[in-house]
Amino acid sequence: MQQTLENDVPDKAGVPPGGGIATPLKQFNLLRWFSLISLLIIASVAGGLGYVSTRFVVRDSVERDAMLTSQFIQAMAQAEVRHSQLPPGTTMGELLDSRLDQQHLQFSPALAESTRVEFLDHVEHLPDTLLANVYARDRTIVWSTNPVLIGKRIDADSDLDHAFRSRKAVSASYHQAEDDREEQKFLRDPQYLFIENYIPLFDSQGEQVLAMVEIYKEPQDLIRRIQRGYVVIWASTLVGGALIYFGLFWIVRRAAQMLQHQQERLVASETYVALGEMSSAVAHSLRNPLANIRSSAELAQEIANPQARKNINDIISQVDRMSRWVRELLVSLRPTSDQAEAVDLVAAIEDTHLAFAQQIERNGVRFSFEGPQSQWVASQPLQLTQILNSLFSNALEAMPKGGELRAQVSVQDGQRVQLLLSDTGKGMNEQQERMVFKPFFTTKQGGLGVGLALAKRIMERFGGSVSLSSREEEGTRVSLTFNIAAGGDHGAEHPGSRG
Repeated sequence: MQQTLENDVPDKAGVPPGGGIATPLKQFNLLRWFSLISLLIIASVAGGLGYVSTRFVVRDSVERDAMLTSQFIQAMAQAEVRHSQLPPGTTMGELLDSRLDQQHLQFSPALAESTRVEFLDHVEHLPDTLLANVYARDRTIVWSTNPVLIGKRIDADSDLDHAFRSRKAVSASYHQAEDDREEQKFLRDPQYLFIENYIPLFDSQGEQVLAMVEIYKEPQDLIRRIQRGYVVIWASTLVGGALIYFGLFWIVRRAAQMLQHQQERLVASETYVALGEMSSAVAHSLRNPLANIRSSAELAQEIANPQARKNINDIISQVDRMSRWVRELLVSLRPTSDQAEAVDLVAAIEDTHLAFAQQIERNGVRFSFEGPQSQWVASQPLQLTQILNSLFSNALEAMPKGGELRAQVSVQDGQRVQLLLSDTGKGMNEQQERMVFKPFFTTKQGGLGVGLALAKRIMERFGGSVSLSSREEEGTRVSLTFNIAAGGDHGAEHPGSRG
């Protein structure tokens, strides 16, 4: 089953016939560029969304914790004042600066101190507290859980100044203490995240900030919830980004395959169209001269001597060969209908075997068939005959000194029929095997290179397929896969054998 290599096929160096160097057109690799660009875009978007989401989770959690802490401190301050014997209208903000105890006229310094100590004791024992400070109006630390800080004046603290000016609670989160901030002298180092809260305490009218409570907390429960949020957000982002990427990759890969398939069909179609008019005109023009040559040779054969008859027989043989090429070329260029018919594959194989019986016997080839008595497939009688004739012709030309030609028909999954046609000829190398279905590609002298290309075109037109495998000096095997004809007689399923 050899296909013939024409002289007009470019060599390995890419030099076309007639001289010159063929410059290959660099194609745009859609799948490769999409893989890279989409991966960068999706990774950037997913990373950005993950970062924004985690920042939102931390900020929202910190703000909520700060709000709850502020409300708790202010409520605790009001409760301590109410439970003491202080006059109505007194606030905790008036009591926190011990330097002002002697200035209170409505209650004694001892009462102010006892109320203050009770409140500060609650502050000191707040859960998850790293450090607690109390600032007077002049930014001096009048009380702290770290005694070293008591009496220090803090001037360069923007958050503290902002809390005094805005008269609102101010909060911030940190991952480690800042060495240049005197007020962050913790008794123990924070492990992951700590929150700084400034909580203002007002006068009786609620207009003037008299003291500021600063709480540094390392909320373990909040940190665990933030870490779980990190895991959920980044895992969801990773999985979502991967699903989007691979989903789009699959779609674009399918589109790229379809585009490549359409491009190949378009190139093949353009090849047939471009060569159609010229080849058809040449073929039609050759038919009459060939017929005249053959007729003249037959007339000359009747009156020629035995020695001349041998040469005349060669002329008639070559004319018949050229006529067959012309018919094959015209069939390959003729538009075919897409309407499939029910055709008996086994009968078509038998007809082709009978048509090539003399050549099979002359070449010393043994033919065998295995399969059912009949098998109906979706094709067209003329097109199927053309395929089988081309395959038988290639196989016999590959075995000029004898060999074995074997045909096997089998049903695949109850819906497809496979024909395996194998020979023991000289076979093909890997490069020839890859190019064998290209139009006008051939490896033998004098061939057209349209047989297998036409077979592939016809099989695909009716929903079938064709494949070929070959090894040098071992032979070639062609596999044809057909659809079972709807409503056709599927034939006997028991295997038979013919020689």
